[in-house]
Amino acid sequence: MGLMGTGQRGIIGDAPAVWMLAVGQTLGYACFFYVFAALVLTWQQETGWGGAVLAFGPTLAVAVSAVMAPLVGRGIDLGHGTALMTGGAVIGALGLCVMALAPVAGVYLLAWALLGAAQAMCLYECCFALLVRRFGTVARASITRVTLVAGFASTLAFPAGAWLAQVMGWRGAVLVAAAVALCVIAPLHYLGARALTASGQTQARQDAVVAPQRRAALLVKPAFWALAGIFSLINLNHWMLMSFLRPVLAEAGLAVGPAIFAASMVGPAQVVGRLALLGAGERMATMLATTLTLIGLVVAPFALWFAGFGAAPALIFAVIQGASVGVLTILRPMLTAEVLGQSSYGMIAGTLSIPTLAATAVAPTLGAVLMAQGGSALLIGVAGSCAVAALIGAILLGSAKAR
Repeated sequence: MGLMGTGQRGIIGDAPAVWMLAVGQTLGYACFFYVFAALVLTWQQETGWGGAVLAFGPTLAVAVSAVMAPLVGRGIDLGHGTALMTGGAVIGALGLCVMALAPVAGVYLLAWALLGAAQAMCLYECCFALLVRRFGTVARASITRVTLVAGFASTLAFPAGAWLAQVMGWRGAVLVAAAVALCVIAPLHYLGARALTASGQTQARQDAVVAPQRRAALLVKPAFWALAGIFSLINLNHWMLMSFLRPVLAEAGLAVGPAIFAASMVGPAQVVGRLALLGAGERMATMLATTLTLIGLVVAPFALWFAGFGAAPALIFAVIQGASVGVLTILRPMLTAEVLGQSSYGMIAGTLSIPTLAATAVAPTLGAVLMAQGGSALLIGVAGSCAVAALIGAILLGSAKAR
C-alpha cells in the first residue's frame, strides 16, 4: 500500500498508469534532454552561435532544474503531482517553440531555461517522488518499469533528430518535438499522474505542517549529507567519463568505429542492469544492491586504461558502467526513502537534487580540466576515485543504518 493510502483515483488502474508515465518519460527525455546531443552538430554548422554558447544551454537547464527541485518536491508532497507533471510538459513544449523560433543566442538560452523548468517538473525526480508516495516501500518495481522504457530515449532521439533535421531543418525538428510534448507527453502525464495521485488531503495537510521542521532537521542529519555526497560522487564519475569517452578512446588509439559502438552500448547496458534488478525483486535489499553496484562503478573506469589493446576493454567499460548507472537510477529514490523516511519525501528528494545536479553540471568542465592537465589517465584516476569514495560512503552508511 502506498504512503498516501487509497484515495479516489481515476478509472485507469495503477499498472496502466505506470506504463503511461514510462512512455511519457521516454518522450520527455528525448524532447527536453537529448535534443541537444541530437542536434548540436547541426546547430554548430548553421547557427554561428559558437560551441561555448550552445553548450551553456544544457548547463543553464541543469541550474534551473536544481533551483526548482525543492519546490517541485514540496508540490508533490502536497498532492500537486498531476499539475506538475502536466504543466512541465506544457512548459517544455513552450521552451521548444521558443528554441525553434530563436533569432539570436540569447533567445536560445531562454529556451533552455524553460526546458530546465520542464525537466524539474516532469522528468525522473518528480515522477519517482510521485511513485514513492503512491507505492511506498514497494515502489522499486514501478520505478524499474518506468526506467526500462525510458532507457530507450536516446535510442529514439538520435535517429529521429537526425532524420527530422535533414527533412525539415533543425527548426522544424524542434517544432515536431514541441508538438509531441504538447499532444502526447502532456496527456500521458495527466492521465498517469491523476490515476496514481490519491486525494490524500489529510496527508497533504500533515506535510504542510511538518515540512518546515523536517527541512530544518534534515540539514543537520549526517545521513542526509552522506547520501548527498554519495549521489554527487556518482554523478561526477559518470558524467566526466561519458562527456569525454570519445576523446579518451581516441587518445588510446581505438578506431572510430569500435569507439562509437562501445559508447552506444552504455544505454542498452542500463536496460540490462534494470532487468537484472527487476528479476532480483525484493529479495535483494536496497543497501546491499547499492553497495554491489558501486563496486561496478569502481571497476569500470579502469578498463579504459587498457582501451589501446582493442575494442574489448572499451566494451567492458560500457557494459559495466551502463548497467551500474542504470541500476543506481532505480536504487537512489528507494535508498533515500529508506534512510531518510517517506514523510515529506518530495521535499527530501528535491533538496538532495541540488548537490547532485550541481555535480552533473560541473562534471564536463572538471573533466576538461583533468584532460588538459593529465590526459585520459588523470581523468580515469579521478573518476575511479570518486567511485571508491562513494562506495566507502555507502558501506559506512549501511553500517550506521544496521546499528
